Amino acid sequence: MTMDAAVQELLDKQAIAEVVARYSRTLDWLDDEGQASCYWPDAAIDYGFFVGTAEAFVPVVMAIERRSQRRWHMLNGLIVKLNGPARASTECYGIATGIREEGGAWSGNMYGGRYLDEFEKRGGEWRISSRRYILDWSHPLPNQPGAEPNPDFALPILGIVESGHPDYRVL
Repeated sequence: MTMDAAVQELLDKQAIAEVVARYSRTLDWLDDEGQASCYWPDAAIDYGFFVGTAEAFVPVVMAIERRSQRRWHMLNGLIVKLNGPARASTECYGIATGIREEGGAWSGNMYGGRYLDEFEKRGGEWRISSRRYILDWSHPLPNQPGAEPNPDFALPILGIVESGHPDYRVL
């Protein structure tokens, strides 16, 4: 492999990794436009509960995320296999939480699964062209802290309940 080809491979893999990071971040901050930018609109999406295009999926997943007053997604262990100059296959593991307040009690779930993605590079930009999500496990998270920091361990708690949170930065 030439130096130019090796550098291009690294650049492509980094661009793909940034899409994966953007996916988690835009869900957590309720950034609809940022979430849509992770997929090609015609991408085939299969989450089990939803099978269709990314264009139809993004409003569905964002509505689900908005039902949680707190959400947190982390994807890791990303493997990228380039299948040519404009196609790639990836797999990574994900852990996510969704926590909501109902009747004065905070509770939620933690989920673990994997993302099997295909990427396409169109017009110099990498995006997901196909995604299959597989849920491996789910665990209840009862008795979560409320919206106030614990005075003995006073860390800030973000209340992201709609788009446009003042701490959100477009990166």
